[in-house]
Amino acid sequence: MSVLPLVFTSGWASGINAYAVVLLLGVFGATGLTDEVPASLQRTDVLVVAGVLFLCEVVADKIPYVDSVWDSVHTVIRPVAGAVVAALLAGESGSLPQLAAAAVGGSTALMSHLVKAGTRMAVNSSPEPFSNVAVSIAEDLGVAGVVTFAIFHPVVAAVIAGTLLLLGIVILAVLASRIRRYLRRRAQRREGKRLAGTGSHWPPD
Repeated sequence: MSVLPLVFTSGWASGINAYAVVLLLGVFGATGLTDEVPASLQRTDVLVVAGVLFLCEVVADKIPYVDSVWDSVHTVIRPVAGAVVAALLAGESGSLPQLAAAAVGGSTALMSHLVKAGTRMAVNSSPEPFSNVAVSIAEDLGVAGVVTFAIFHPVVAAVIAGTLLLLGIVILAVLASRIRRYLRRRAQRREGKRLAGTGSHWPPD
């Protein structure tokens, strides 16, 4: 129960940027800022891989439409990462608390991922790229700030993460019409490409 607030916060953050969560927790543990981070997250190879993937996400997440493709690929990765990080934080391999922590971390990561992915679809419906970059930077700073705060004030950070998750769900509901337009336009582009490809194979008269 003592690590539940950190588990919840790490799950919420993993749904937005799982690599940043692994990197931040690993660095905090390796530098001795907290004893809650297990040694497996502090390993040099884990930190290097997380750092490289984090840089890839930083770039991909700021390019319109590429970010949505990236989100689609991570629909499974982020919840799994949230569950794994939560289980590691809970410790006691195979115990009921660890399984419960994995369930909390994974489900929370899935919800925040769906909010992030849906919001990006709505943002991508705008013709200019600046809103996309602004949202991405806000997400990066939010994850870094809340995870860092969770190390020192886990309960307050969990409340903040929960509030942001609920706020994101409300915003997503408001932006639902934009998301539907984005999906419709994407389907039309795919259909146009398919028809163009089919037409190019017509035999000459």
